[in-house]
Amino acid sequence: MTPSPLSDRDEAGAGAPALDGVDEDGSTQYGNEDDLGTESETEGGRRYSVTTRLIVAAILAATLLLVVGFGAGRFSADRFGEADAAPGTSSAEAGFARDMQVHHQQAVQLSVLVRDRSQNEEVRQLALDIATSQGQQAGQMYAWLASWGLSQAPSGERMAWMSLPTLEGDAGHGHSAAEMAGGAMPGLASDEDIARLEAAGGTDADRIFLELMIAHHRGGVEMAEAVLDRSTNELVTPLARNVVLVQQGEIDYMESLLAEL
Repeated sequence: MTPSPLSDRDEAGAGAPALDGVDEDGSTQYGNEDDLGTESETEGGRRYSVTTRLIVAAILAATLLLVVGFGAGRFSADRFGEADAAPGTSSAEAGFARDMQVHHQQAVQLSVLVRDRSQNEEVRQLALDIATSQGQQAGQMYAWLASWGLSQAPSGERMAWMSLPTLEGDAGHGHSAAEMAGGAMPGLASDEDIARLEAAGGTDADRIFLELMIAHHRGGVEMAEAVLDRSTNELVTPLARNVVLVQQGEIDYMESLLAEL
């Protein structure tokens, strides 16, 4: 075990030189009030400095995450731009990029909320993983649209792209997706759901988060499968396949965590 600085100093014992403010007989000479005030101000300044650095570090980390995602998306868009013509604004690729950004952003929001309320390290680590990966992917999709010269906002209703014909010529992506085209995103938490999580703490917060995120992930998988049914774009399809693989694995993990609460 690494000895603490205090124990090192104690072991120095009598051989150490006399400290300022201490007589040879061991009695302490206290400084005046101005000296004490200066020391107190210095300590307070140190605490303020540490807190400030932590806040700045968190802001920089969040900014860096978005920049990394944007850079990766822009690089990929430039790399594959020659092989694939830029999708149009009403394409499945553009619709997926717009709507999945919104979907991912809520996943980040839910993850941040539970990390502030949970004491379960497994839940907190999972939330961090989700916030990190989905924050980066949202940045990638933002970069795709920018590279394609398309608006981040849809010109029509959200989710309308899921009613487009598939590569095999079928209309819609299953009964539920066809009904949702132009409507609510699958798995998206409501304002009331978010308010419940905000008001909860401890195990209650863990349970609400896991229930909401399992439904959220299932909706994300459905959206990713929908674009895979409609696109061969070499930029979009790898990310969509990754969403299906990773989020399905996280659903299984979250169900096991939920069963243990």
